[in-house]
Amino acid sequence: MRIEEDVKLDFRDVLIRPKRSTLSSRRGVDLNRSYRFKHSHNEYKGIPIMAANMDGVGTLSMAVTLTKHDLFTCLIKSYNTNIEHFKTFGLDPNRYAVSTGTGEEDFRNLNTIITGLGTRFICVDVANGYSEHFGDFVEQVRARWPNKTIIAGNVVTADMTQELILRGADIVKVGIGPGSVCTTRIQTGVGYPQLSAIIECADAAHGLGAHIIADGGCTCPGDVAKAFGAGADFVMLGGMFAGHDEGGGVVKDGRVTFYGMSSDTAMNKHNGGMAEYRSSEGRTVDIQYRGPVEQEVRNILGGLRSACTYVGAETLKQLPKCTTFIRVNRQINDVFL
Repeated sequence: MRIEEDVKLDFRDVLIRPKRSTLSSRRGVDLNRSYRFKHSHNEYKGIPIMAANMDGVGTLSMAVTLTKHDLFTCLIKSYNTNIEHFKTFGLDPNRYAVSTGTGEEDFRNLNTIITGLGTRFICVDVANGYSEHFGDFVEQVRARWPNKTIIAGNVVTADMTQELILRGADIVKVGIGPGSVCTTRIQTGVGYPQLSAIIECADAAHGLGAHIIADGGCTCPGDVAKAFGAGADFVMLGGMFAGHDEGGGVVKDGRVTFYGMSSDTAMNKHNGGMAEYRSSEGRTVDIQYRGPVEQEVRNILGGLRSACTYVGAETLKQLPKCTTFIRVNRQINDVFL
């Protein structure tokens, strides 16, 4: 046993310090990014905000709406074999990823959908990216599809970020336990404060010419700005995109059910129940129905542009260079919350 004494920070522990700025309007901020990926050598251009591959979030309908704003969607795993239904949506292959687990059947399903659709992004998604089996699977996917852009996660440390990149990942997904419907930290005691995880993993990935996704923990547009300021190349949102029409959930008494993908609800829906050797690591909650996602997108993008104007960043690319975090004991006045 050992103890690391360094302070690790979450979004709520900091604010971004304002700086002198020559920008006169939010209108002048460019949120688009251009990336060339390490292994696939494919290029991406767009606003690097992603919908998470969660039920009620990473849906085809969500992808259609987010594409209009040049945002990205990681689709839920259950779409892997619904190819004909998938084709009717006519999605831009640069604006979505198909998601997969790491089993033999997952690999066969992945082969089916890639053959049928010619998709360009693959999201290899597990809760615990530290197993040797996971790294082996990423390596297998890279060998099978050398020209596809591979997203892999989740991890929260620099060493494993580097390991996954060396195994073939172009983009590493960062986050264990910060999500609004994740209970991993409660059930296992395992996790890492998300802001520090982003800073450390981004540094490791960028040193190898790769990229990261900040996955989880954002509760408002300000958190999205902090994630980008900390060095994230993409920011993935679950709870902030939940409860909208595009999620496809049933609205009852003005509420919509939202749940983590390791919850009892998700296990019952997708795996026939919770295996006896494991426990739920996700919550099931009823959240307020929020209508079309369009307004939420505008709110997030508006907040992000405003953050850039406060620190003098003309582009999203410049935001990390312009960001100075200050530690705080209280970041908001919550009297009316």
